[in-house]
Amino acid sequence: MLGLKVETDAAWASAAMRDLDRVLVDHAHCEMKAASNALSLVARHPESAGLIRALTDLAREEIDHFQRVLAVLEARGLPLGPPPVDDYAASLRRAAQADTRGPKLGPLVDRLLVSALIEARSCERFKLLATALEAAGEREVSAFYAELLAAEARHYRSFIDLASSATTASRDDVLARLDVLADCEAEIVRGLARAPQSRASIHG
Repeated sequence: MLGLKVETDAAWASAAMRDLDRVLVDHAHCEMKAASNALSLVARHPESAGLIRALTDLAREEIDHFQRVLAVLEARGLPLGPPPVDDYAASLRRAAQADTRGPKLGPLVDRLLVSALIEARSCERFKLLATALEAAGEREVSAFYAELLAAEARHYRSFIDLASSATTASRDDVLARLDVLADCEAEIVRGLARAPQSRASIHG
């Protein structure tokens, strides 16, 4: 799905449903972090009006998603709480910095491609969660996730397009670098699946 090299283990959905409240809280923080990531890229790369416009539009949509997840939390009587550590995203960014395989397209392109892969993984997890929620009779929340997964897929494509526009290299080179980073992402997901699960989360 969307360039990912490994599927999420089926046990993830079962674990998420056993601790759904914590997953919902984690998801809210993921949306807020996605908005912050987009705005951070704007602050670091203010030279391109097109990039700024696209990223601020994306940040606005992520904030809307955050507010909608927050409404779900409020309806269930759940506090937002402090943000949990996201080992998945942090590990993927470190891997992108360390991995020298494939075309060398620069830190901005890598950051955009890492963002694309995070959106792709979120899309896959939302699909699993929507299916599990539907089976559990949580139809309203299931429909919410079914809607959001389409947005995540669109964001994945948008980040790849932005990466292509941020370099003079060919799109084939951008896709080759994405393929390398997808290998890194797959290894991180396999590692997290083998690790003892301390908490349920969108990416863990």
